[in-house]
Amino acid sequence: MAEPHLQEEEYLDVLTKTGEKTGVSKPRRDVHQDGDYHQAVHIWIFAESTQELLLQKRADCKDSWPGLWDISSAGHISAGDSSLITAHVTNNGKFINNEYSDVYLVTTLDPIPLEAFTLQDTEVSDVKYISYGEYRSCLAKEDPEYVPYDINKQYGLLFDIITRRYKENTEARSLALQKQLDRYAPVSLTAELTGLTNADKEALLLITMAAMIMDEIFYLQVWYSNPALREWLKEHADVSQLDSLKWMYYLINKSPWSCLDENEAFLTTADSAIKLLPEATKPITGWKGLEYRAAFPMLKPPGANFYPPDMDKMEFKLWKRSLKADQQQDAMSFFTVIKRHSQVNWDSSLYNLIFDGINRSAGPACDLYSIPFSHEYHSFLTSASELLHKAGDLVSSPSLKRLLHCKADAFLSNDYYDSDIAWMELDSKLDVTIGPYETYEDALFGYKATFEAFIGVRDEKATAQLKLFGDNLQVLEQNLPMDNAYKSKDIIAAPIRVVQLLFNAGDVKGPQTIAFNLPNDERIVKDRGTAMVILKNVSEAKFKQILQPIADACISKEQHELVDFESFFTHTICHECCHGIGPHTITLPDGRKSTVRLELQDLHSTLEEAKADIVGLWALKFLIRKHLLPESLDKSMYVSFLAGCFRSVRFGLEEAHGKGQALQFNWLLEKEAFILHPDETFSVNFEKVEEAVESLSRTLLTIQAKGDKEGASLLFQKYCIMTQPLKVALQKLECIHVPVDIAPTFPLAKILLE
Repeated sequence: MAEPHLQEEEYLDVLTKTGEKTGVSKPRRDVHQDGDYHQAVHIWIFAESTQELLLQKRADCKDSWPGLWDISSAGHISAGDSSLITAHVTNNGKFINNEYSDVYLVTTLDPIPLEAFTLQDTEVSDVKYISYGEYRSCLAKEDPEYVPYDINKQYGLLFDIITRRYKENTEARSLALQKQLDRYAPVSLTAELTGLTNADKEALLLITMAAMIMDEIFYLQVWYSNPALREWLKEHADVSQLDSLKWMYYLINKSPWSCLDENEAFLTTADSAIKLLPEATKPITGWKGLEYRAAFPMLKPPGANFYPPDMDKMEFKLWKRSLKADQQQDAMSFFTVIKRHSQVNWDSSLYNLIFDGINRSAGPACDLYSIPFSHEYHSFLTSASELLHKAGDLVSSPSLKRLLHCKADAFLSNDYYDSDIAWMELDSKLDVTIGPYETYEDALFGYKATFEAFIGVRDEKATAQLKLFGDNLQVLEQNLPMDNAYKSKDIIAAPIRVVQLLFNAGDVKGPQTIAFNLPNDERIVKDRGTAMVILKNVSEAKFKQILQPIADACISKEQHELVDFESFFTHTICHECCHGIGPHTITLPDGRKSTVRLELQDLHSTLEEAKADIVGLWALKFLIRKHLLPESLDKSMYVSFLAGCFRSVRFGLEEAHGKGQALQFNWLLEKEAFILHPDETFSVNFEKVEEAVESLSRTLLTIQAKGDKEGASLLFQKYCIMTQPLKVALQKLECIHVPVDIAPTFPLAKILLE
């Protein structure tokens, strides 16, 4: 609403009919003349205390809707700009066809005093606040004094959101949150420290403190305002029962989005932090400044906090295409964040963004750049590095000493290769996994790694028993059900470590992992293979709390006793082993070398989890035939796997493991390997299950070997869905209140830190 600066002609990005950037930008007049799809942004400023919306009256000289009352602010998005930037700096747009609008609801605690506004007379002649209900009524009856918006379409959603947000039933919401919490069974996990020296125990304390720093980084990686929301919820947890439930459920999900509900938001902006900007506008007597809610999107950002929140895939691809080879590697690296040169700090610049913006007109130019984790999280990683170096000086195990010092160095250098090798070669009673590894949070491309930590004590007896799997990886690779041309001749046996978990942190939200296979760096996978860590006490807790009750409800009586912990745990091990076999580095049809991850991008995690699962089942059968595993597993492994399908699908179809499990279940059901009975129980058809497992294994392995993203997408569309048989099982489990997963606590870590 301030006086604009003189500017060059404005360019707009041309979009496809589905709203994606084409890479073409044109002068604004040409876009309108040609009827191109383009992007605009609308802002609604809402006062929470009065339930009113701020409106502006368009100047009489405007070429569209002159003299009519309009929403708080509107404008086009200049080429190369983002909606979050232009949202606050442009105020001369038109509402036309072929225009995509990003709509933002800015929530202030109280109305902004009208005298705080400086009006630009060529744009706005007046401002006022109006009850959101009254404004909706004016639009519904097409009042001629107001710019028309169709409230029966998307604009109606904004009124619905406001209504739901501020007219909630506190008791009903508390019950709903309690029901969500009850899906997690609280479990206390600990382990004996026998065999650790006093110095090792002192080091354990330091490592646990470093692990807690991984938590801090992860909260920030999920979403840029997540740390502020966390502090707000913690501070208000004792205000009411509802606030306590919000805090407890937030701690499980580590964000305002529920992992078990396909990332549906369980909080609203009304639950979030209040921030004050005392110098947001010119001083007004009696007004302390702008108090606003730190809002968050209802839909979880697919790029987490690794990319600008408004960046789409096309923009990234166009930028990457303009880079040199080494810069492209940085852009796709596990260990970099993508930012904008024009990215600004919301809190400190709200005045400039909303009330005193400059229209950023420019021709097409890219705004993105990459920044290493070591710089982006420098203060956190410096502290963690110091702790690990101190711990490394104390521990008695040479391999653990090497790991801790290497990882401490990697935090500051951003080069994790040596530390990952040191982790693979770890041979210590005290088992430590710490650093950036998994890429599930990056739903845009699956490139960026989140920080996590797992600290445990090696179960030497169980580890020794599992040497069989590592010794037979090459044999399994050579017999995989896929074309021989795709098979690797130099599979390296993966070390397997069985661990009793003492503490975890970072990317351990929602459903708890029972095992992991690392590293994910394809260079190391190709040269050295991978290593596996199996969390035995987590597996035991899940089997007792979840899988046994699922089997009671969903498996036919004739096969019920075939569900046992040995089969469940053995398949878990084999699953992790099978991450290390099959295609990783691949040759594409045009002769180009690549990796499965790079070709499948955001589909990679789901397909890889499904592959490890189903090929793991195939591998168990192969090892039984070779008399390397007992025949007692022959039937129990399939039935235990069937029960496990229902366990994993309950994680939700937005999560890689849950989606991958739905794919397998639906495939095996279609092939009649799984049978649904009239009494709504399930069983395994032993005559057809082996062939069905092999056919799905072949399909997934071949998609990976070819880097066939289109094939993966078509497979997901058909099988990664919530079919009626799955709904039958899940509804039954809902009725008898079987937990979906566990929520671990770690008493030993608490004692160490006291």
